[in-house]
Amino acid sequence: MKTKNLWLILLLVSGLSITACSPRAKYERMLKHELASGVRNDSLFMGLYLGMAEKDFYMQCWKLNKKGLVRQGNLNNSVLYQLKDELVFPSYMDFYPKFTDGKICEMPVRFLYQGWAPWNKNLSSDKLEERVLAYYEKQYGKGFIKVNHKLNGTAWIKVNGNRRITIFKEDEKYVWAQFTDMLVKKDWKNIDATPSKMQNDTSKSSVK
Repeated sequence: MKTKNLWLILLLVSGLSITACSPRAKYERMLKHELASGVRNDSLFMGLYLGMAEKDFYMQCWKLNKKGLVRQGNLNNSVLYQLKDELVFPSYMDFYPKFTDGKICEMPVRFLYQGWAPWNKNLSSDKLEERVLAYYEKQYGKGFIKVNHKLNGTAWIKVNGNRRITIFKEDEKYVWAQFTDMLVKKDWKNIDATPSKMQNDTSKSSVK
């Protein structure tokens, strides 16, 4: 009986150890630590930032458009920027934020290789995800961890203070990078975001 109880204890301890080391557990520890730090990291890109007022977002996009840096997205409800060599091959990123109380709380960004074709494996979302990850490590620092994503298989996540960055594939064509202000987002443990709804949520055009 003692031997049986010992085995049960060992199995329980082993199970708890595995759970504590799971990707989701690592993510939750990282998130709690960063939120407890009191540090704010609001910067996004191109002069945009978390907490930016909606009218300031449109004004900044208008300025970028006047400089020829961005244009209206294909569906006329997002902002489109062309990357030249940042991701090895010419590519597009289009974005449009989500607002809470008139301020940016989340910024979904969608990446696509300009010459994408289903038969061109070098321009697949697998390759694109690797390159977006490497590019973001240069821009925002290393420390991304790989976690399970309920809808898209896997995702890469990094938290700095209040800012969370999540990178994952939508399908064989698109890759997403989503910035989230975790001091605003209520379901802070949820990593199974669905930024593909961005196009349906937008109602205004910020550039021509």
